[in-house]
Amino acid sequence: MSQRLAEVARKVGVSEATVSRVLNEKPGVSDATRQAVLTALDVLGYERPTKLRGERARLVGLFLPELNNPIFPAFGEVVGGALAQNGYTPVLCTQSAGGISEADYVDLLLQQHVSGVVFVGGQYTQRDAPHEHYARLTELNLPTVLVNAPIDGLGFATVSTDDAVAAEQALAHLHQLGHTEIGLLLGPEDHVPSQRKLEAARRVAAGFGLHLRDELIVHSLYSLEAGQAAATRLLRAGATAMLCASDPLALGAIRSVRRAGLQVPLDVSVIGFDDSALMNAIDPPLTTVRQPIEPMGRMVIELLVAQISGAVAASEEFLFEPELVVRGSTGPVNRHAIERKNT
Repeated sequence: MSQRLAEVARKVGVSEATVSRVLNEKPGVSDATRQAVLTALDVLGYERPTKLRGERARLVGLFLPELNNPIFPAFGEVVGGALAQNGYTPVLCTQSAGGISEADYVDLLLQQHVSGVVFVGGQYTQRDAPHEHYARLTELNLPTVLVNAPIDGLGFATVSTDDAVAAEQALAHLHQLGHTEIGLLLGPEDHVPSQRKLEAARRVAAGFGLHLRDELIVHSLYSLEAGQAAATRLLRAGATAMLCASDPLALGAIRSVRRAGLQVPLDVSVIGFDDSALMNAIDPPLTTVRQPIEPMGRMVIELLVAQISGAVAASEEFLFEPELVVRGSTGPVNRHAIERKNT
């Protein structure tokens, strides 16, 4: 018992006497500290006293922001499979219009005494969204890993695709094809991965002697329909190529180009991001930046299991290099079309 008290006390950062008071249901302990002690018992593999709870369930919350974008189910499959191999059962939490909020999901998971949480996208990727429920996870010292964006000040382990490298690869490809009027179709303005892509694109463009005009930078929701509307604005601004922040946005851009009576890639080149399922089967096959989800998923599980086993959470961000996959949606700039437009 004394060894268990000492280990839990170190995990939470309180005295052994405080842990003892919680286990014996004594007063004088705050609700936050009480919950943190109980969570530490779960994480360290100890059974709670019968009055507090029965045997610990080996559950891990798995947050996917949506299922319409194929990249999120793909991440879910990789992470969920790795969790099962390590003896944990994923509890899927996904958003839908008018559905349960992310903060409510966190409450539900804490009631189920989960051993940890993995977020594959979510409110933490947007700087202006509510982040209070993430701070609660930190207070409870619950093992947590984020994918593709960190939260400043909370010290979560984070596994990300290098957005700067992704933007550099895509922009360099379009520049090599002769494009100078390159449009950026990004996510919401407060979306951290989109901010990173934009910052890198500006830097790379400047190195090529290009100027990314404000009219050629459009922010959008992440859907095919929103991408189509945003791409229409880029066409009006004179874009001959579009770099999109997701594959669904790129599909919307292709639809917009066709509805304008133009062709991809003869008149306008389009690059996506993710290399999600079936992007090589559309017409034309989509040039896109592939996220390395397999190695990223393995790193997520490695970091999570280490925390569950009692290791101190790695607070740094682990960046994985993406790969540009060149297919049929990009081609040389159509000089004749540009000349016709300018005459």
